[in-house]
Amino acid sequence: METPYYFKVFYFYKMKNNNKTEQFEKVLFKAADKLRKNMDAAEYKHIVLGLIFLKYISDSFEELYAKIKDGKEDFVNANPEDPDEYRAENVFFVPQIARWSYLHSRAKLPSIGKDLDDAMEAIEKENPTLKGILPKVYARPNLDKAALGGLIDLIGNIAIGDAAAKSKDLLGRVYEYFLGEFANAEGKKGGQFYTPKSIVRIMVEMIEPYKGRVFDPACGSGGMFIMSEKFVESHKGNIDDISIYGQESNQTTYRLCRMNLAIRGIDGSQVKWNTEGSFLNDLHKDLKADFVLANPPFNDSDWSGQLLQNDPRWQYGMPPASNANYAWLQHMIYHLSPKGVMACVLANGSLSSQTNNEGEIRRSLIENDLVDCIVALPKQLFYNTGIPACIWFISRKRAGNGDRKRTGEILFIDASEFGFMADRTHREFTEEDVAKISDTYHEWRKRDGKYEDIKGFCKSANIEEITDHNFVLTPGQYVGAKDEEDDGIPFEEKIAGLTKTLAEQITEEKKLDEEIKKQLKNIGFNLE
Repeated sequence: METPYYFKVFYFYKMKNNNKTEQFEKVLFKAADKLRKNMDAAEYKHIVLGLIFLKYISDSFEELYAKIKDGKEDFVNANPEDPDEYRAENVFFVPQIARWSYLHSRAKLPSIGKDLDDAMEAIEKENPTLKGILPKVYARPNLDKAALGGLIDLIGNIAIGDAAAKSKDLLGRVYEYFLGEFANAEGKKGGQFYTPKSIVRIMVEMIEPYKGRVFDPACGSGGMFIMSEKFVESHKGNIDDISIYGQESNQTTYRLCRMNLAIRGIDGSQVKWNTEGSFLNDLHKDLKADFVLANPPFNDSDWSGQLLQNDPRWQYGMPPASNANYAWLQHMIYHLSPKGVMACVLANGSLSSQTNNEGEIRRSLIENDLVDCIVALPKQLFYNTGIPACIWFISRKRAGNGDRKRTGEILFIDASEFGFMADRTHREFTEEDVAKISDTYHEWRKRDGKYEDIKGFCKSANIEEITDHNFVLTPGQYVGAKDEEDDGIPFEEKIAGLTKTLAEQITEEKKLDEEIKKQLKNIGFNLE
């Protein structure tokens, strides 16, 4: 009997596990995608990601269950079936019918779909913070139960042979990788719940959310929060020093976000959902965040602006009802603390538009000394749009506060030619790209920084220059064109070489023309 494909995947991982996690994630996704058969990617992602989440909380539960059962240290005389023991340790309690070992043993039964839905219901009942979050989609008739059993086997083998902590981290990475791959498979719809890591990395590396409140009013599946946590960990900080706040108007995306956070052990209780969205029903009205990170919908014309004419958030001008770009900017600025910083992805049109009061709002933001930096991004970074985009960096601490005083200056960075084609349609930044962009910004901000203008890449412009450009913030207008590199060949010598090459090509062309005429004549076509 041939070894099932998903066990081959696991064998590959066991044999090759020398920090090639990404390769493992890629092979694992291919295996999961093979089991998808004819199901739509948008539907299938909830099935796969729900199982990964279930495996994660079951692993965490089993790890603590074993410690409680041993009865050592803090668990003397403790009952491993007491939910309060798990709540005290910030671990989800998993009822017997929802434990992975139980479900894995039933993976080949025709009732496995109902078993999984019952498991999700049982987990939500025992853990109120997960109520309404988990997918109950496994019993639907169009889901092939044999393929579902194969998927359970596949995910069930992720953690074999690994230490528990490493397994959980791996499951988190698999969840994140799968989110990206599903976003890619869904194309335009995928961009509604996923911001490519390349963009999030630059935003996080530049605003450095070490400590304080992090807010995303259009949080999608939570990528900004995950990257903020990674940033703190990579700089040896304390993850408990940041708290996250978010809002999402799409319920299915909200559920993905809450699972994404839980699988990383991040408290998602302040990530909220409602159908009205951040403009009509702001669920964090009193929040003043130290860091705001967001990738809101571009050029949204359906944001109900006509219902918000006298809203206190529009301190710098009334945004047009036909485009939410400046509504998003002002909504985020409204939620910034007195020393807060923010990064917001918007369409490039936001940098230059003069219609419907947008030019006046932009001028007001500049004159109120809020705009710190603008980064122009390359095309093809996003899954859902080909529109060129940029990142706005807004800061309330430009008068110093640890950095140099930058009043009346804006840094422009043109990264529109950066990155590489990761596949036929999508571009990504390299580590060097991210470092060059973020380091340039930090050197510009430092009191004794080594920042210098680089033609074609970066320019620190003062308010006079910006006024001369009519408050248009397109980086290309400030950084200029990159200087051509001198190859050291004298002009006369270069022209002589080009002329010689051209003469040779003309001669060769004549020969080819004669040969074509000759061959056509042989088959009865005379061109003379």
